[in-house]
Amino acid sequence: MAKYLYADGNLERYRNKPRMNDLDIIALSLTAEALGIDSENYLYGKIKSDYPQYFSQLPDRSNYNRRKRRMQRYIPWVSESIAGIIDPEADRYILDSIPVPVCQPVRANRAAICREDPTVYPSRGYHASHRLHYYGFKMQLVISRSGVPVHFGITAANVHDVNYLQWMNETQLTDCELVADKGYLSLGYQTSLFEESRIRLITPLRANMKNRLSGWNAGYRYARKRIETLFSQLCDQLMLKRNYAKTLDGLFTRLCAKISAVAVLQYTNFLNNRNINRLKHALAV
Repeated sequence: MAKYLYADGNLERYRNKPRMNDLDIIALSLTAEALGIDSENYLYGKIKSDYPQYFSQLPDRSNYNRRKRRMQRYIPWVSESIAGIIDPEADRYILDSIPVPVCQPVRANRAAICREDPTVYPSRGYHASHRLHYYGFKMQLVISRSGVPVHFGITAANVHDVNYLQWMNETQLTDCELVADKGYLSLGYQTSLFEESRIRLITPLRANMKNRLSGWNAGYRYARKRIETLFSQLCDQLMLKRNYAKTLDGLFTRLCAKISAVAVLQYTNFLNNRNINRLKHALAV
């Protein structure tokens, strides 16, 4: 991020210099998510009532929201950079998906939010492990073996997980193992990932595939528990499934901030020689 940064602390050029620079906008966004504050209205009320002396340059709320959405493409660099610091020699990554509802299924037929992009459209879906019917999207998350988020994306809820593998080249992962569940089982993608990026996709086999060889073992099953725990933390502490966004751009910005906030909490624990995945401990003085 540093090489894109101008001297005034902004990542973009502005005709009129803003009161709060881009780095401060990103920092405020990640801090709010880390503290479990996902309502901008509540965030501004809290700042103005309890900490006005520290935010004399705070822009108005609509300006903050617009600029935060403009920072969308920069926010994921935070988690990517932290992953490089905490786990620089990582050679095993874990991939899984989690539902991201945008409204209750009963309202799906009349819901108009997050529908502006015809290529990524909210839809009805079913999450087997949660036994949940929902309306919205799936978040596809890649984490390092230590649990630090590296890359994420979203697909419609009715898109099968295996289809996300065609975008794995965007993660820039090479010469590594990618551990996933049966939803990502595909000989075609397994072969192409290895040939193009030297990514070894490891998944368990289905019951009717016993004649095929598999590298799956108890160690991989244990490693996958790390991402399941992280999903629980995202839903509990960062309220992943509570949606206030009205546009797909706003939803994606919120997800970017939540994922990078997790990485910041992990980095705080890393600096204090704590278990990096005890996210709530990072907030303790």
